[in-house]
Amino acid sequence: MLKIGSSSTLDFNRFLRPDDVVTWPQGTGEPLGLTRRLVQQRHALPLIELFIGMTTSKTLSPEYADRFRFRGLNGAGTNRSLSTANILDIIPCHVSAVPGLIRSRAIRVDVVLIRVRPHPKPGFFTVGVMADFTPALVEAARCVIAEVDERLPVTSHDAMVAENDIDVLTDCDADEILLPDPEPSDIEARVAAHVAALIPDGATIQIGIGSLPVAVCRALEGHRELGVHSGVISDVIVELVEKGVVTNARKGVDTGCIVTGGLFGSRRLIDFADGNDALQMRSADYTHSHKVMSGVHKLYAINSAVEVDLTGQVNSEVAGGRYLGAVGGQVDFVRGSQASAGGRAIIALPSTTPDGKHSRIVASLDGRPVTTCRADVDLIVTEYGVADLRGRSLGERAARLAAIAHPDFRPGLKTNNRSKATTCSQT
Repeated sequence: MLKIGSSSTLDFNRFLRPDDVVTWPQGTGEPLGLTRRLVQQRHALPLIELFIGMTTSKTLSPEYADRFRFRGLNGAGTNRSLSTANILDIIPCHVSAVPGLIRSRAIRVDVVLIRVRPHPKPGFFTVGVMADFTPALVEAARCVIAEVDERLPVTSHDAMVAENDIDVLTDCDADEILLPDPEPSDIEARVAAHVAALIPDGATIQIGIGSLPVAVCRALEGHRELGVHSGVISDVIVELVEKGVVTNARKGVDTGCIVTGGLFGSRRLIDFADGNDALQMRSADYTHSHKVMSGVHKLYAINSAVEVDLTGQVNSEVAGGRYLGAVGGQVDFVRGSQASAGGRAIIALPSTTPDGKHSRIVASLDGRPVTTCRADVDLIVTEYGVADLRGRSLGERAARLAAIAHPDFRPGLKTNNRSKATTCSQT
């Protein structure tokens, strides 16, 4: 292992080769000292490709396309600026598939940049906040460059990296990424109330990040003995633990423990996770595993969407002609939750776009991506109610979905030509 003073003194020319693919963990796992140094040095470096998950920092900008090629898994977070500029080449794949694609080099990774903190177990570091793809990235990379950041929480399981897997070690000299929960809107609170009414005490929930998931968790504050098995969690999960709502006592798998692949939160969540044996940081091989989810007790998967058509097809990727979402883990959890005994899959969304001008229940996707197919869809929820699509015919689905659309758009949806409403959009 080569040790270098600080991130700001690192010379990437020593470690990069022409056409290398450079990557780092998503969200809060981004090593800002290293990524900012990479951007600063870009004109002195060979042309390289950046492979990114969801970014939440301001590190990357469309102007950097003069030296970097961009490939990514989604157009969410601050990836949106790259996607809008049409310089982000999207790889559409399920989260459950990503570790295997990396290890097989179907998704190539040459150099990985990570944040680490020494782990109490001798010979190991922890990456603390992001374990989803990190083990696969470290395994596949030719060169692993790490910055030591003592602000990380000490977490274990798949968030651990052996010292001998790190090629270059430097001290962090940059900020950390903290993501406090956003405040939900009144409409999101109404959607959340319908979602919470579907979830029984003793269920295990999967929840995403953002204002609607926050609203759902707040609406669950009257529930008891809930568990958590999720790709990511945010601060609001700490609130549910502190209020005695989340106990993980009836999960069936990993009883007594929250299982997640990432921490997208503020210092409150990081402090909660630090040394917490009741929190397991696991890779996407585990969090998104169909086999694992099928053993979880009453797994309720709660996801959102850009729009849903009258047959039940879900688009969670493209809005206004721009790629702003992701395939992500939605299908993994939709299928995994329904394989769980007593589990359900919920797609929750406001009935209109924020400006109220467009319905998010639509007659047809008209060629926009089908993220979750109609054969997999279970429950659709808006602020106007719940459409249970299990075992329903195309005509029944159209009627139920129109009934939970915004009233201003219901007449148009109900009078749409049935053949158009039941035509499967092609991606």
